[in-house]
Amino acid sequence: MPTRRIDVERFTLISSKPFKDVLAALDEAVGHPDMNQFRKSVGAATTFSELERVIQPAIGPAGFMEFIRFDHGEVVYKGETAEAPGIMRLVIGNPLIMKQMVQHLPDAGSYAPVTILVDQRPDGVHLSYDRVASLLGPYGNMEASKVARELDSKVEALLASAAG
Repeated sequence: MPTRRIDVERFTLISSKPFKDVLAALDEAVGHPDMNQFRKSVGAATTFSELERVIQPAIGPAGFMEFIRFDHGEVVYKGETAEAPGIMRLVIGNPLIMKQMVQHLPDAGSYAPVTILVDQRPDGVHLSYDRVASLLGPYGNMEASKVARELDSKVEALLASAAG
């Protein structure tokens, strides 16, 4: 089996806002559909226009929806007596953007939806994201890379807004 080396660009912003405020800003900008109902509705759609009608109401003002979140702090800091710093992994995306990338490059499906890590450190709240364009670059598909660069710009704008 062939393997491919992929260097990843990690985008990080540091916010002076409290952890809970950064998460609240992200929550406000990203849609939170009932995922069970969303999956059923996507499965029932038979045309692209029906699919769009399912997805559009599920995305938030930033153009993304949350698929799942992992509160790593619940595990990492379990049993500590002091106020534990927060660390949350959010998996967000837009199925229509994913569709565009995957149509050009099936391997792009490995990188969508994307992960945002929000973690509290002594110097502030870090918002980190691995740029999809850097992940797709080695494949040499210009069309998928173009969609990925646009996705990266949208995610980075979301993080900048949440960071304040």
